Amino acid sequence: MRFPYGLANFQPLIEEGYLYIDRTDRIRRIEDGGKQLLLLRPRRFGKSLWLSTLENYYDLAKAEQFETLFGGLTIGQAPTDRHNGYFIMKWNFSLVDPMGDAEAIRAALHRHINVEIQATVAKYRADLPGDVDVQEDALISFRSLLAAISRTPHRLYLLIDEYDNFANEVLVSHQQGEGRYQELVGGEGAIKTLFKAIKDAAEGRGLDRVFITGVSPVVLADITSGYNVVKDISREPEYADLCGFHEAEIRGVLEGVVSDCKLPPERANEALDLMRTFYNGYNFSLEPEGGQIYNPTLALYFLEHFADRCHYPEEMLDNNLAMDRNRIEYIARLPRGEAIVSAALDSAHPLSVDRLEQRFGVERMLHAPQTEGFLASLLYFFGVLTYSGRDPLGKLKLSIPNLVVRKLYVERIQEALLPGYDLDRERRAVCDRFYAGGELEPLCDFIEQRYLPVFDNRDLRWSNELVVKTAFLVTLFNDIAYIMDSETAIARGYCDLSLIVRPDRRQYALLDHVIEFKHLKLGELPGLDSEALASMPRDELRARPEVARLLSEANTQLAGYRKTLEGLYGDKLKLRTHALVCIGLLRFVW
Repeated sequence: MRFPYGLANFQPLIEEGYLYIDRTDRIRRIEDGGKQLLLLRPRRFGKSLWLSTLENYYDLAKAEQFETLFGGLTIGQAPTDRHNGYFIMKWNFSLVDPMGDAEAIRAALHRHINVEIQATVAKYRADLPGDVDVQEDALISFRSLLAAISRTPHRLYLLIDEYDNFANEVLVSHQQGEGRYQELVGGEGAIKTLFKAIKDAAEGRGLDRVFITGVSPVVLADITSGYNVVKDISREPEYADLCGFHEAEIRGVLEGVVSDCKLPPERANEALDLMRTFYNGYNFSLEPEGGQIYNPTLALYFLEHFADRCHYPEEMLDNNLAMDRNRIEYIARLPRGEAIVSAALDSAHPLSVDRLEQRFGVERMLHAPQTEGFLASLLYFFGVLTYSGRDPLGKLKLSIPNLVVRKLYVERIQEALLPGYDLDRERRAVCDRFYAGGELEPLCDFIEQRYLPVFDNRDLRWSNELVVKTAFLVTLFNDIAYIMDSETAIARGYCDLSLIVRPDRRQYALLDHVIEFKHLKLGELPGLDSEALASMPRDELRARPEVARLLSEANTQLAGYRKTLEGLYGDKLKLRTHALVCIGLLRFVW
């Protein structure tokens, strides 16, 4: 079985026998859906491959290859009348250099378009009457190409990949980015002028259809007055899985890999459990039929490694997606962004919004007072939050989709709150003692001395218990050794923090852990002020009835979690349970 990791070209994917999850049944619906369409999805989610699928389906130059390319796919059994009926031109804005001032970027944009126009002319030379005049101004070149196409029985289908890529890079690049971005999208800026030309070309001037992909609606919001004809299909349920894999599809592939590797059949279920935790959970539709899907790039990364080596990859996060942490960093730098990034880690209380924001615009992003809904919506478009249902008031819940995305948040907070070699070395040392021996004292001392004062000073005290859970999650996070999460569902309850050893790491000296947190405000311990609390021995604190009661409650909960986990994992489990009380964000007792 061959896996098309990193391959976004439909033709070799089909001709060379790579795995292809067929979504071509959507082509007919897309034809009926509109002439100028926009699909927004996070980075590395298969958007380019979908554009390549459309390119091969509609390209008049590939009519003789239709049966080879599409005969075995759904659309090949009942093709639409428009197949192989268009001149195709594709622009990829991720190839436009975002460096330099606005004029340099405009020139880079025009060069890219001119190169694609020249390639289009060369490809269809036999079908185009007359010459196409390619000028330095790509809009003149574009009009000349359309004039030639208008003299033929065919029309142009324009595909634009990553329409917002270089503009977003300009926006987030550095302090000067805002001014350059405004020059590109505002007034008669290069991007706005280009999309006005696309709109004009579609009004009987040779351009029939446009399909655009991107990550967020930020750029579109800033050019709406110049391009107000596009239909956004990003949240329509029938396209929710246009890019991405269903679990049933993943299961079928895993069963094939396990068979090829001559592994026990139950390994397919084990691998699926691992992939579900790390890669599943994205939902791009408000409708129930949308369903959760797997990130395709991450899934292919895992499957290719598993098929080649017959064991799981050590690093579950593909480095090609690690740069998405830059998007989280960008949000954190916006007004009130720090608080929303940190609050997103609270699994027990997902962020909720009345509606998903669409009207962003750079002015509002950088200068207007920000609401939780606005910032959470932006994190959704960047792919680091996703739909997770509705709350009791009917608001949309937005949650971190899976463990690899949670890792991006955790690493960002680690670097922000505990920078430098020495602190990281100290953190790893206390974590190793906890992982292997269940030693809480070094870990608690570290968090008391290093983390809690920093959380307090950074005004991140959303709730005292959440601060504590976040501190432990960020300190202990280790996705190489553990399947790790907060508010883990166990039977009918939710444990505060669980660290379950990955199935491929059980041969090492690692213990499984479940931690249950309780919190006491300082005022709930009569006769103690902060100074007295700081100096009181832990044994005396543990003996206080208020503390003892909470420890007893936690232990009762942990006993239930233990019974459930032992039934689930059997003899494989090496479980340590920990009841822990935090007092006034100053001291820990366990």
